[in-house]
Amino acid sequence: MIFLSKEVIQHILKDGSGRYPEECCGIIFGRIDESGEKTAEYAESAENAYDKKEKRRRFEITPEIMLNAERTARQKKLEIIGFYHSHPDCEAFPSEFDRIHALPVYSYIIMSVVKGKTVKTKSFVLSAEDMQFSEEKITICNKE
Repeated sequence: MIFLSKEVIQHILKDGSGRYPEECCGIIFGRIDESGEKTAEYAESAENAYDKKEKRRRFEITPEIMLNAERTARQKKLEIIGFYHSHPDCEAFPSEFDRIHALPVYSYIIMSVVKGKTVKTKSFVLSAEDMQFSEEKITICNKE
């Protein structure tokens, strides 16, 4: 399960709608407890570095962006707990490209953005055993 504050989910949804018709992407910071539940405290947009011609169907976060994200996490005393991206005019379900580029443990929030409006948001976690995604429950909560 991943807990998202209203501020975090609003940021993610706004990024998805705002970058339509291209895929948006970003990094989610927070904490993971001993049971594996994640609490997101902050989300940051990332530049989609994928080839310009394919940004409608793909996203890429560069190593430089990840290095800066690791620094941000340390400064805020948080962890990178996941990533988000949009699927313009497609379902909120991981593609094979998403699966191949994912790592276990992280949450992968995917938004279906149709004609500039987010219509569905889901989260997924990649299993280390079979390298397949399973849906993860999203809970919206008030920031403590």
